[in-house]
Amino acid sequence: MENKRLKILFVCLGNICRSPMAEFIMKHKVEQLGVADRFEIASAGTSDEERGNPVYPPAKEMLKRHGIGSKGKHSRPIVPEDYDNYDLIIGMDASNIRDMYHTFGGDPEWKIKLLLDYTEHPRNIADPWYTGDFQATWDDVNEGCDALLADLGFI
Repeated sequence: MENKRLKILFVCLGNICRSPMAEFIMKHKVEQLGVADRFEIASAGTSDEERGNPVYPPAKEMLKRHGIGSKGKHSRPIVPEDYDNYDLIIGMDASNIRDMYHTFGGDPEWKIKLLLDYTEHPRNIADPWYTGDFQATWDDVNEGCDALLADLGFI
């Protein structure tokens, strides 16, 4: 099974703020590390209320400010098949984790993780849709992606 790509799915509530930020930050980081060909990275939401919507403008702007695009991304809800299709399924907060357990019927292969559990200070990533603090979300997601890459042995 050489050259197997690690498939990571980032998940938040609506898939318009936190999880797309994680998706595109991680894609940017693996590209910079020269290992993008070893990953398949996507994002989805636990709710379908934003289905088909693009990345929320303030989240898109925060990515753009750091030289990261999000062109073509549209929200989609998680589906049961995602559990079999991804190696790691990374939630942004405890509510996302609970919703994923419900959708996937549990986590028998221990694929579901909280992004900031990879850091030295495990915690939820607050939803900037409600807080309005997209900088805090950027900081948390960036920290989590670095910690995940370190855990995977890439940095």
